[in-house]
Amino acid sequence: MNILDGKKAAAHYKDKIATEVNELHLKGYRKPHLAAILVGNDGASETYVAAKSNACKQIGFESTLIRFDTDVSENELIAEVKRLNSSENIDGILVQLPLPKHINEDKITLEILSEKDVDGFHPESLGRLVLGLPGFIPATPKGIMMLLDFYQIETEGKHAVVIGRSTIVGTPMSLLLSRNSTPGNCTVTLAHSRTPNLSFHTLQADIVVASIGKPLFLKANMVKDGAVVIDVGITRVEDSSNPKGYKICGDVDFEEVAPKCAWITPVPGGVGAMTIAALMQNTLEAYKRRNNIQF
Repeated sequence: MNILDGKKAAAHYKDKIATEVNELHLKGYRKPHLAAILVGNDGASETYVAAKSNACKQIGFESTLIRFDTDVSENELIAEVKRLNSSENIDGILVQLPLPKHINEDKITLEILSEKDVDGFHPESLGRLVLGLPGFIPATPKGIMMLLDFYQIETEGKHAVVIGRSTIVGTPMSLLLSRNSTPGNCTVTLAHSRTPNLSFHTLQADIVVASIGKPLFLKANMVKDGAVVIDVGITRVEDSSNPKGYKICGDVDFEEVAPKCAWITPVPGGVGAMTIAALMQNTLEAYKRRNNIQF
């Protein structure tokens, strides 16, 4: 069993971005600028946003955090997105999800200009992904592909099973793995909560991507020997023995599954770190496009 160390891979990619940003800055270009909107004070969202801000600082990006109380109106939020859209100094915009129930997340996503949609959630971004056109790929699936590439995991001709069909992870992940690219060229099964006899599919898989949002869901009896297992899940589970009162669990029962795997991601320290690295790469791409800098 080998660990797909997301922290190590993310550090590699962030170092490359930092080098490029420094070279551009020395040529007289301003620094890339990422703006994040955070509504309320959800603990997990606070952690994610802080990690993104720290990553910006590490690699030489400018970053701005705009906070709103939980009772912010939908119109106020839209007005702020429009302000960021019109700013010449903002290259990427992200709105930290989830939002309060009185706000329509799809409506907010649609307001973000596609050329600043570094989260890759805008319908235009997803449409470009489906058509194989240049665009912003959602950060988590993009990060997973970067992780597979970093560790040179063989994917061509392999059978991949993706568990979960969200437009943020599962669906784009299935498209990326099936693309005629490296990594890619997998035969992909997209499974979900309505898939009968899920184990029948996962036991045939060379690669399993678990993104169903159920802690410790994937067990050893669902995975074949020598599989590559990617755990996207991250859930806070109550744990009175932990000083924080909770522990972080993935969708994979790591202790059970890991001994059977050729490669597996840990939680934390796996996909989460790569998601942030991919977001930084998307922001750099947005910046270069807006400044007509050749890739």
